[in-house]
Amino acid sequence: MGVRIIGESLRNIPWQDKPGDYEGVVWRYDKNPLTRRNPTRSTARVFNSAVAPFRGRFVGVFRADHKDGKARLHVGWSDDGISWDIEDEVITWKDTDGKVYQPNYAYDPRVVKIEDTYYLTWCTDFYGPSIGVGLTKDFREFTRLENAFLPFNRNGVLFPRKINGKYVMLSRPSDAGHTPFGDIFLSESPDMIHWGRHRRVMGRGGSGWWQGLKIGAGPIPIETTEGWLLFYHGVVLTCNGYVYSCGAAILDINTPSRVLYRCRNYLLTPEKEYETVGFVPNVVFPCAALTDSDTGRIAIYYGSADTYVSLAFAKVDEVVEYVKENAEPFHEGEGR
Repeated sequence: MGVRIIGESLRNIPWQDKPGDYEGVVWRYDKNPLTRRNPTRSTARVFNSAVAPFRGRFVGVFRADHKDGKARLHVGWSDDGISWDIEDEVITWKDTDGKVYQPNYAYDPRVVKIEDTYYLTWCTDFYGPSIGVGLTKDFREFTRLENAFLPFNRNGVLFPRKINGKYVMLSRPSDAGHTPFGDIFLSESPDMIHWGRHRRVMGRGGSGWWQGLKIGAGPIPIETTEGWLLFYHGVVLTCNGYVYSCGAAILDINTPSRVLYRCRNYLLTPEKEYETVGFVPNVVFPCAALTDSDTGRIAIYYGSADTYVSLAFAKVDEVVEYVKENAEPFHEGEGR
């Protein structure tokens, strides 16, 4: 049967076949980028954003850097997952008592549906960067929950279902600045409020210099018959500055703090002009993925050069096979 995605079918997943002469396992949409500069009246750039299927269409929670320089979250809508209508209004958050509770800034969101609720995580201001958490049923009304962790932390990524009866989140503890370090950790919660039982999943470096400075979880992990497929970003500090690339690992299905395979090679690195030239050059930052269990197709949304949203494609069996064949020769996971 080969590797299969465990989940729902998505017949209208955005898709473009791999070019016949392309040798990689992740390939770009040939009409990238999907967004442009000054995409709405109040915003200068949209990138590093989250996408999910919603009632036969697609909804996005977009990181929008405003013209005052601050990052905020906006909702967007699409019929095909490619052409987007991004609202100019900022998402309005209310706490569980119904009081408006707006973050000072919000960036790099993720969105996941768990049972009948859509949960959002993002980097928020909590005396320094930390993980904000909220929920919505309709992407019109948004309820903000307690922040997940103490500062400083980034790249909060929830799993799409409970594991052993608990909500599970990946994150990357950091500092107040650009973070000259960074490993991926896992935490559990019984109620999406109290988080604990922290475990180190995997560290920066490994066999690939492309991830030598820091790593961070990308899209929501994809459940497969081989384990959780995790796309993540890795960063290297070169003589010309930082370079962000995309890699992948496979985590144990019941104990996701245990890494089964981790690819030594990146899957996507800045090559195109819209990835190498922009507000922050040389950035490929995966943030969302759509999947179709019937065909094994994966559509990966990534930020390019901190300026645009771009799109890439993959097949689950090809990615898993490549990760296994190019796996690093050591075991990681369950570090305390």
